[in-house]
Amino acid sequence: MARAMVLIWAYSVLLAMVYLVDGIGVNWGTQATQNLHPSVVAQMLKDNKISKVKLFDSDNWTVKYFAGTGIEVMLGIPNSQLNRFSDNYDNAKDWVKENVTKHLYDGGVNIKYVAVGNEPFLKSYNGSHLKTTFPALKNIQKALDAAGVGDKIKATIPQNADVYDSGSQGPSAGDFRSDIRDLMIDIVQFIKDNNAPFVVNIYPFLSLPSSGRSDGQSDGNINANAKMAKRFYDGFFRKMATNKGTPLRPGPIEVYLFSLTDENQKSIAPGDFERHWGIFRYDGQPKFPTDFTGKGQDKMPVGAKNVQYLPQQWCVLNSDIKNMSLVPENVNFACSLFDCTSLIYGSTCNKLDVRGNVSYAFNMYFQMNNQDVEACDFQGLAKIVTRNASQGDCLFPIQIVSDGRRLTMVTRVSVLAGLLTLLALF
Repeated sequence: MARAMVLIWAYSVLLAMVYLVDGIGVNWGTQATQNLHPSVVAQMLKDNKISKVKLFDSDNWTVKYFAGTGIEVMLGIPNSQLNRFSDNYDNAKDWVKENVTKHLYDGGVNIKYVAVGNEPFLKSYNGSHLKTTFPALKNIQKALDAAGVGDKIKATIPQNADVYDSGSQGPSAGDFRSDIRDLMIDIVQFIKDNNAPFVVNIYPFLSLPSSGRSDGQSDGNINANAKMAKRFYDGFFRKMATNKGTPLRPGPIEVYLFSLTDENQKSIAPGDFERHWGIFRYDGQPKFPTDFTGKGQDKMPVGAKNVQYLPQQWCVLNSDIKNMSLVPENVNFACSLFDCTSLIYGSTCNKLDVRGNVSYAFNMYFQMNNQDVEACDFQGLAKIVTRNASQGDCLFPIQIVSDGRRLTMVTRVSVLAGLLTLLALF
């Protein structure tokens, strides 16, 4: 996944330029070994008075659990499907029937938008979606109209901020990137004609790299921590609570925070922080106090309820092991498959000693393999313990019970350079 968004923690915000706003929204991604059950997520949103959610696909099993909640849902069409809808209107009609109208029964799902692609004009995509995105948008909106729901459900395209070319003369001198300017003008005109929102993903950490400010990630980077994330969100929520937009568009702005929870299987090609955007941890527990209403009530958000965990046991380096010669290759193996990003320099587990680093890597492999006893061997180096292995601020997680679906595990060939440097001492 080639995303050029580096936003230190989850201080990334998706802005929908519309005027009628009722509450904060969030992005909920599911690129994790195990995900919270959608019913748990829906209740967590309600408990925190989060009234909108943006999904990155339209999985029917997930979407159905938002029925009767009143939560506004933005469905997603992945970039990989744009070609399917760009030149075949019948495919668009079938998609709307299977993913939209089937949920619109009395007491059903409150679908508000369809996101056609996600940042399809990102420079790193090298123009691969330039010819398919706009035709797909038009066909999906046409299909929504034909189904009789186009007046209430709008199709749009979440753009990356790199579609802009602001220069240094201030916002009023801004323009679209020269290579896509004509295309963007056509898209904006279409969106305006259909009374749909213009949606853009804003990453302050990328846009203001030397401003001394930060935005929302909590780990995986020296600047990504809960303290900085809280600072960003507290200020952002206060700003949103004023219901004041920009000088040109002074009304309220609809926002979707990125992201609801951490995702431990996201690509770390853009940076190790990619797996730590969540305001909540992988298990739906909050990372820091904040007030989504912007009223300054400094309290912990309501965590996920009725989350089921695997047994309270951890996999660690056996304390009897003295010969560490096999350790580097085993840690390399564990971290190439699963998530060790909390061990990198500046992250929450960076202060562990060498044995702590090894234990963390072993435990992540063990937990993400659902505590399979064979996943805690590592050529005889490891053992299972029932005493919490967490140290200070470094959480050794216990895996949650799967939501019923398992993501295909993708082998990670990336190795943490900082960790290997430590292991090289052996």
